[in-house]
Amino acid sequence: MAATSELDRVSMLVLRYMRRPIFVLILVYAVGITGMALIPGKSADGNTEYMSLFHAFYFFTYTATTTGFGEIPNEFTDEQRLWAIFCLYIGVIAWLYAIGSIIGLIRNTHFVQALSEYRFSRIVKQISDPFFIICGFGDTGSLLARGLSDHHLIGVVIDRDPERIKALSLRDYNIKMPGLCGDSSAPKHLVDAGVKHPQCKAVIALTGDEEVNLKITVMARFMNPDVHIICRSTSPKHEEHLSPLHNVTIINPFEIFAQLLSMAITAPRLHNLNSWLVRAKGVQLGKPLKAPNDKWILCGYGRMGKWLHQYMKLNDINPLIIDPNMDKAPDDGSFINGYADHGTLKKAGLANANGIVAGTDSDSDNLNILMSAQVMNPTVFTIVRQNHHENQLAFDAAHADLILQSSLTTARRILKYLISPHIQQLIEYLYEQGEHLTNEISGKLKTIIGNRKPHLWCITLDRAQALAMVDFSEQGQKIILGNLLHHPSDRNEILTCIPLMIFRDGQSSMLPSLDESVCPADRILFCGTEQSERLLRSTLNNAYALHYLVTGEEQARGYVFRWLESKQKDRQTQPHD
Repeated sequence: MAATSELDRVSMLVLRYMRRPIFVLILVYAVGITGMALIPGKSADGNTEYMSLFHAFYFFTYTATTTGFGEIPNEFTDEQRLWAIFCLYIGVIAWLYAIGSIIGLIRNTHFVQALSEYRFSRIVKQISDPFFIICGFGDTGSLLARGLSDHHLIGVVIDRDPERIKALSLRDYNIKMPGLCGDSSAPKHLVDAGVKHPQCKAVIALTGDEEVNLKITVMARFMNPDVHIICRSTSPKHEEHLSPLHNVTIINPFEIFAQLLSMAITAPRLHNLNSWLVRAKGVQLGKPLKAPNDKWILCGYGRMGKWLHQYMKLNDINPLIIDPNMDKAPDDGSFINGYADHGTLKKAGLANANGIVAGTDSDSDNLNILMSAQVMNPTVFTIVRQNHHENQLAFDAAHADLILQSSLTTARRILKYLISPHIQQLIEYLYEQGEHLTNEISGKLKTIIGNRKPHLWCITLDRAQALAMVDFSEQGQKIILGNLLHHPSDRNEILTCIPLMIFRDGQSSMLPSLDESVCPADRILFCGTEQSERLLRSTLNNAYALHYLVTGEEQARGYVFRWLESKQKDRQTQPHD
């Protein structure tokens, strides 16, 4: 429906801009052809002869385009040549007018936008795989699109900045991602992007305006009550409005920062595992950060600073806050009014501090704080906030212990939700169980995966993703989880992956045993390598490979081999004399 509407709009614009040039061409051709047919000419023997309409049309066609193939069917009279001169001039003028109108139409912004929207909606309509709508292609949207591409997932992008859409077309993604320049909060553009498409799995609101994100969430919820919506918001008011909505996930990057810092202090090995799972740069599994649990200085008490202060207080840490706005001062009095310059940091006792957070909304100020801290106390644990992704090289060169980048942290959290909505449950479960279980899981992952990049994926044991397994189970065969984790051509070789969670009948089973039975409709979260995922999916959809892994016997393939196998079994069952 949307594609048809855009096509009608394109057709209307073409007719509006080309109506007069087409009428001019028709009139010029009619006058020229009629005049040429009415003017008498001479045949080869000197008799009077009139040109047929076909010959007149043929002559005018190549004359108007200045091609010039000569006088046909006979040599012209002077009257005909005079009329031919007239036809040549008016034909060229008419065609120049028509071509100029075509160029003007092509350059018309309304026509270009209508044509882009038509092409965009047509491409989206033809998508047959699951996809996600990304509203906003800034730093976060760009990083999320890269993550989706790395996992071979399709993203449909809407952004009102034409330069960002041009940048999208230049990205070397593994999956082609269509993009539209337009207002992502407009219902029409959401429909064009496929919000009502049966394969649309989520709408992600990541624009720089939180009011627009709120509008996108509300519009998408009304147009598709079943689609999952992820909205970036740091406003408590917006969170209050959105929390009652069904199937809406609110991402607050500042709260995520605070959670990560709290985890780094209280559960460093879990923080290390979580960072490794999302492929954080420079993180090695089994080598956690050693964040101190006292004597912290917090520079900046804005939105992020308040969240950090709240989580630090939960861990019995009372940081000293430096901020130029006294109106924001907490009640406990641990506050210095002023900018975090060298003198203020010295007054705050940075030389004796164990940790410092440079958390202002200015990247240059944060880097200055970090530089002063490294000079005044080289052993202090440094955390710095990065506001803009284009400053990545400068922050990498600063060598902070922990970089809190809003766009990157948000993109990673959203990608985890999209790949496996239940992965955060596992992190929370490990946090409750303590570091001993995290050590055990980290050791297994380190042994199996080694130094390779971790790969998370979910498999639903249904006919769409595990046809052979479902058929095998419906025949009454019992399948053990451990049977699936072997190479389909050699059951003595174990796949480089481990199951992290089984989601069944609304219940989550964390870190399942390999002896546990699996059933149709189970949803299993794995961590391993991309090759192990391909082999596992191959096993689940290949009846011969699955039978071999479960029973240890290879089934005969092909009619002849099955016939020979049945004959051999019949011979073995016959009584011997």
